[in-house]
Amino acid sequence: MRKKLNLSAGILSILVLVSVQTYIIGQIWMQKDELFRMKYSRLSTEALDYFENENRTNGFDTAFAYIEYYSGIILNSDIYKNAKPEELDTVRTIIKTDIAEMLSEREYLSKLLTEYFSKHNSEGKISTSIVINFFDLIDFNTTHTIFVNDDYLNDRSDKSKIFVSRFKNENNHHRVSFDFYIDITGKRAILFREMLISLILSILSITVVVIIFIVAYRNLLEERRLSELKTDFINNMTHELKTPLSTITVASKTLELDKILNSRDKIIETARMIGKQSVNLNKLINLILEISIWERTEFEPEMKQMAVGPVLSDIVRGFRAGHSESAVIIDNISLEGISIKADVTYFTTMINNLLSNGVKYSPINPEVKIEATSDGTEVIIKISDNGVGISKCDQKLIFDKFYRVSQGDIHKTKGLGLGLYYVKRIAEAHGGRVELRSQPGRGSTFTIILPV
Repeated sequence: MRKKLNLSAGILSILVLVSVQTYIIGQIWMQKDELFRMKYSRLSTEALDYFENENRTNGFDTAFAYIEYYSGIILNSDIYKNAKPEELDTVRTIIKTDIAEMLSEREYLSKLLTEYFSKHNSEGKISTSIVINFFDLIDFNTTHTIFVNDDYLNDRSDKSKIFVSRFKNENNHHRVSFDFYIDITGKRAILFREMLISLILSILSITVVVIIFIVAYRNLLEERRLSELKTDFINNMTHELKTPLSTITVASKTLELDKILNSRDKIIETARMIGKQSVNLNKLINLILEISIWERTEFEPEMKQMAVGPVLSDIVRGFRAGHSESAVIIDNISLEGISIKADVTYFTTMINNLLSNGVKYSPINPEVKIEATSDGTEVIIKISDNGVGISKCDQKLIFDKFYRVSQGDIHKTKGLGLGLYYVKRIAEAHGGRVELRSQPGRGSTFTIILPV
């Protein structure tokens, strides 16, 4: 439950961080966009002032001339004069469309702005749009309103584009007002480039936090696993120590009984039992001391040239002699003339540990096979059994210190979870490695590969 809470809190913190960074990036984007609009609005105002002062033009002179000519024709045309009331709206729509086309096609303000922006090292190409506010035809001081935009007095500029200026023109036959807008092609790319550093820093900060969280959480899980393994080791060791101590305690109390004191054979039998359990207890104590030494010091075996075939045969022979009634040991050793640099004691411990595991984890008719070959550069020793096998999940942890395969919370075989840990360390100290191939219910094969 606590682990789930820690994980949930960590994920929630990351989500909050991502939300905050997203909000900040959004605000920065809005500020950049506003500054961009202000920049080009300022440049447009400066450009208009410059054109009007220097060239006496606002870029719509030609358009206004065409509109004036067009207005005179419309006022004198039968189409407008004789239009029926129900046709008047259609005529006005045609006039509005024609005026909009003249303003767009005959203006050269966009060209003047492009040149001005270019001189001031501004990026992007200009696209323009015109919004007509009103248009009137004037006939001998009589005004004919063709179109009126009801919102134009409120100065509702198009927020998606950059407002340049509002233009008005009045002549003999027309009166017109319109708003001129520009848009910068590639504005998003320009803004993105300007805030790239902020975006990179934001992504980097999120990435760093996520990495730190993942590393910290993995370390927490590893610490919890090691703690559980050490607790399991202590429980196993306590159980192992209690067995000989309990036997010695019971045996010592037995020696106080009168019927035992009167029987020399009973005394000898009890004394032997105490002696045997004392030896077992001494072995366990030595094992604990050995573990302590391995933890405190570097593992440095005494490497000597060793004929690996005869040594391996002796190990198998000795192990077979001790397990002749409980297991079948089959060997196939083909290592004539092959020698390696190794520590005989540690090498023997490594092989014995694998052979013992093969017998220990094969509860029904144990059969252990050991095969040894060489390809000239490496010695390959395979030790196979017909035991319970190891699941894929456990195979990843089987060589860890104190780790033991269990079913639920029950360990069916005795042990401290150190045998395979020592096997791996010994193999690596000899410049080699250990490989495992196993399936639950189909036994296991451990392969030791050592350099020649």
